[in-house]
Amino acid sequence: MKLSSLLLAAAPFLAVWLVAPGKSKNNQRAPFMGLNVAHRGLHTADRSRPENSLAAFETAAAAGYGIELDVQLSREGEVVVFHDDTLDRVCGVHGRVDAFTLAQLQGMRLCGTDQTIPTFAQVLQLLDGRVPLIVELKTGPRNRLLCRKTLELLRGYPGAWCIESFDPRILAWFKRNAPDVLRGQLADTPGSYKSHGPLAGAVLGNLLGNVIARPQFIAWGEGKKTPLVRLCEWMEPMKVRWTVRPADDRIQLEGEYDAIIFEYETPPAYYR
Repeated sequence: MKLSSLLLAAAPFLAVWLVAPGKSKNNQRAPFMGLNVAHRGLHTADRSRPENSLAAFETAAAAGYGIELDVQLSREGEVVVFHDDTLDRVCGVHGRVDAFTLAQLQGMRLCGTDQTIPTFAQVLQLLDGRVPLIVELKTGPRNRLLCRKTLELLRGYPGAWCIESFDPRILAWFKRNAPDVLRGQLADTPGSYKSHGPLAGAVLGNLLGNVIARPQFIAWGEGKKTPLVRLCEWMEPMKVRWTVRPADDRIQLEGEYDAIIFEYETPPAYYR
């Protein structure tokens, strides 16, 4: 048989190997199945209750929603809850989060309110196991330190939790060092990664990082899914959808996804 024929015959098996998800247990998935998860807490469109604030987290927990939040490091390595790499949009301060100390960060105001940037420890203490958490680890120059410190803090949380990231290397760290932790790959269509370049977009948007990360759930955006993404879903990982807003077709999405990350609406805590 010619080499070209062998390669063609092997291609489907190679594709399955590259994008295959990891296996998860029923007890890992159960707290998230049919759960509506408040994106960065239950924040408001007018920013009077800011994203990733203690007020947004308390309001979400009081309503029984799961909570999605973002963690990264301050300059001295404290785990703080903040989404953007830079402070400009939310705090009106120019510069990267990791260029400031915790004291400096906590002196800044979120969206001009009285809310400040919380530490991850403060958020966990506030929530005290009341609701399930989906914790997104933001990629940066100190990924391993962020992974280690985040895991240490989460081990003390008395409720259900899992982790997710756009960066397969972060998931691979958890696969090696905390295989019991439910881990998810955040992703969207290859064209959504324009700032990363076409090669990174092709890898991330086709879930090719699964070969090192073996995520147990896929958290997908609103973009069209490629055949490789559909292949991964065929192997039945847990499926999460972000970020659902009032104009989206909830009936269709609730039928397709196991959990929904939402904002700017107040659905029931569970839809199944």
